[in-house]
Amino acid sequence: MNEKWHIKRFDELTTRELYQILRLRNKVFVVEQNCVYLDADDKDDKAFHLFLEKDGQIIAYARIFKAGDYFKHASIGRVVVNPDFRRLKLGKTLMQKAINFTTGTLQEKNIEISAQTYLLKFYNALGFKATGEEYLEDGLPHFRMIY
Repeated sequence: MNEKWHIKRFDELTTRELYQILRLRNKVFVVEQNCVYLDADDKDDKAFHLFLEKDGQIIAYARIFKAGDYFKHASIGRVVVNPDFRRLKLGKTLMQKAINFTTGTLQEKNIEISAQTYLLKFYNALGFKATGEEYLEDGLPHFRMIY
């Protein structure tokens, strides 16, 4: 089995990679979570795209923004693992790689995320702290969190 992590800017993604990323995000965020929203939000072209490719298939993904490109602080979002590979516990590795890239390569001190409420413990364990009140985003409960 061939596995490889990638970090690419939007213009560096191949058509196949972009299609697989959008398909994975829609499979989980729209279909699995039964949430109708426009995933292609005109922000992908500003993001860094972190993904794990295994045997030609993208199985884990997150997008990363520098401070000011999405939120005031740098941010990580659209964190997703293909349901068929969740047993491998890739979410933690994905987030650690995203945090390391953001604090290391991008030299950002703070990272802001919009986390689904049911994942607060997961993000707390990675060093994020909830700020403010719970709110609805695309019909799902979320908290703003800062690293």
